Amino acid sequence: MSGSLLIEIVTEEIPAGYITPALEAMATLMDQKLSQARIEHAKGAETFGTPRRLALIVQDVSERQASISKEVLGPPKAVAFDSEGRPTRAAEGFAKSQGVSVNRLSIKETAKGDYVCVRKTERGQASLRLLQTIIPELIAAIPFPKTMRWADLSLTFARPIHSILALLGDRIIPFRLESIKSGRRTPGHRFMDPRSIAVRYASEYVPALRSAFVLADINERKKMIEMEIEKAARNLGGRILPDDDLLDTVTHLVEYVAVSAGTFDKDFLKVPGEVLITAMREHQKYFAVVDSDNELLPCFIAVNNTPAEDMAVITSGHERVLRARLEDARFFFETDAKRTPHEMVDRLKGVLFQAKLGSMFEKLCRTQKLAEHLAELTAPELKTTVSRAAWLCKSDLTCQMVNEFPKLQGVMGRIYAARSGEPEAVARAIEEHYQPAHAGGTLPETAAGALLSMADKLDTICGCFGIGLIPTGTTDPYALRRQAVGIIQIMLARSISTSLKGLILKSLELFNDKISEDREQTARKVLTFFQHRMEHLLAEQEFAKDLIAAVVSASVDNIPAVLRRTAALQDLKAKPDFEPLATAFKRVVNIIRKARQTGDIAPDAHRVETDPGMFREPCEQVLYDAFQKVKQEISEDIERAAFDRALLAVSTLKGPVDGFFDGVMVLTDDKSLKQNRLALLGEIADLFAIFADFSKIST
Repeated sequence: MSGSLLIEIVTEEIPAGYITPALEAMATLMDQKLSQARIEHAKGAETFGTPRRLALIVQDVSERQASISKEVLGPPKAVAFDSEGRPTRAAEGFAKSQGVSVNRLSIKETAKGDYVCVRKTERGQASLRLLQTIIPELIAAIPFPKTMRWADLSLTFARPIHSILALLGDRIIPFRLESIKSGRRTPGHRFMDPRSIAVRYASEYVPALRSAFVLADINERKKMIEMEIEKAARNLGGRILPDDDLLDTVTHLVEYVAVSAGTFDKDFLKVPGEVLITAMREHQKYFAVVDSDNELLPCFIAVNNTPAEDMAVITSGHERVLRARLEDARFFFETDAKRTPHEMVDRLKGVLFQAKLGSMFEKLCRTQKLAEHLAELTAPELKTTVSRAAWLCKSDLTCQMVNEFPKLQGVMGRIYAARSGEPEAVARAIEEHYQPAHAGGTLPETAAGALLSMADKLDTICGCFGIGLIPTGTTDPYALRRQAVGIIQIMLARSISTSLKGLILKSLELFNDKISEDREQTARKVLTFFQHRMEHLLAEQEFAKDLIAAVVSASVDNIPAVLRRTAALQDLKAKPDFEPLATAFKRVVNIIRKARQTGDIAPDAHRVETDPGMFREPCEQVLYDAFQKVKQEISEDIERAAFDRALLAVSTLKGPVDGFFDGVMVLTDDKSLKQNRLALLGEIADLFAIFADFSKIST
């Protein structure tokens, strides 16, 4: 027998951003706890949530946990029974400890000999009884960014809990969480239908709340909001400006959907649209309305939790509040517009970037020099644009608008730059240098914006590493991981093959004496940091782990080449003869590695060149000739990053390599002969290292 499990936690209003993560955690925790308790159930709990309630339903929950059979070993047979087969005190003591009679003992053969054994079946308990412990543990384990205590309870939660509904089938799961007793009742909408509703089965939960003006199904509520706001926008002669994040937020702010549409004075449209949209969105959670040309209309849509008999009164209230917000925004904009770009940049001298790394103005100067260096390497024609954009890119941090609306940094920089007569390319680069602003975010569209973004992010990463502010497993206060990923994504998207190590060294050089750590050591740490980020990106693209390790171990200095090398190696690995090929290559690499460890090969900088005149066996010349031919063939492919073609050419060395190992003893007693053979293998290993460390590939 099985039934549906329903759990609902009714609380004071929970912040919108807490709800989805909490429901996801509830579903995961419940699945884990039921599985650990051996309670069979359907996978994938359904979750429901509003500002006042978190709920889940698990289908097909067994009424009893699964029974298990287990075997308990006791003393050896020779100790448990005497020579005549009669049980000793050891056997009797073991049987008593297991709660069975001596007659239940059996003998089990093991690798160590025969032992006394008891086979027991542990009958599963009723799920209802186990859930009395599981559910309180689940509730206490739900994670929130911040929690609180209330009254004299020791329990902590996002907001005070009013009641808990817990049903298995049609039966209440009785338990008490401090002063809160579980039951089958849930309240309706706080104002429209505050009565307490009795729920008999899980299947009644959503319909019962719907009849009480609570849309517990998040998707249902979201679709209704979408439909109602679009309808309201059409009535105003426009359409909703798409805003998925705001839609998600508003969905978690209401239990019922009551839409009102309002207007504001057209005179406010003189203020940039981004400012008006942000003022409506951030403070009031209003949707903006645009016309067919995507121009902002002097209208807004508000989603209310409670309808009123006269919605005009509600709308009027929204309009009054918004008018005050827009007046503030207009004042900030007009005040900021009176300052020149030079004044705004100069004020950055009083804005701290980081205590040890100096002011934002100092960061600006470093970023400008690094951006100019990047432009010289990749797009010299953009150096003037990049330099000017870099000089102005942080200027809006001193304006009142960004102080009021931090999310407008970059946007206001673009707007103020354009108003002061800066070229469009400069203005766009100012806005784009913050991109990508989050994982999976939009990348800069212009080349100047991309270079400036890289310079700004690399300055932050190198500066933090230079003073020991390195991310740990749990902390990354300067978002260095995200910024490193952003640099990698830009380099991949724009095929920027500039040496990453060179850029890191240049950035560290610009800090002068502000960096307390050793510069060379810091550069290695930063490069390793980028290597780990590249590994994660390649794993997300579902490349094999051994291939990723092999490729990044060889080099991550040329980011686009890392991706191409990994793809080329994966294609080669898919070929049927790859395993013996990789084995041959690994043998070469491993011999050279061991020879370096034992000192049979000098350091790379003083490597002995292969001398064909010392060859004793034909296989040596065959391998040398094949190597020279392949090396010449792939030089152009490597330059064009055509690693697939180059790897195919390198794969032709398998036969000569196998023949070499079959025909000669590399580590011969003749020291000069051994050195020459190791030198030949060393050159071949260096050729392999262009692509990957083949010793890390699983075969």
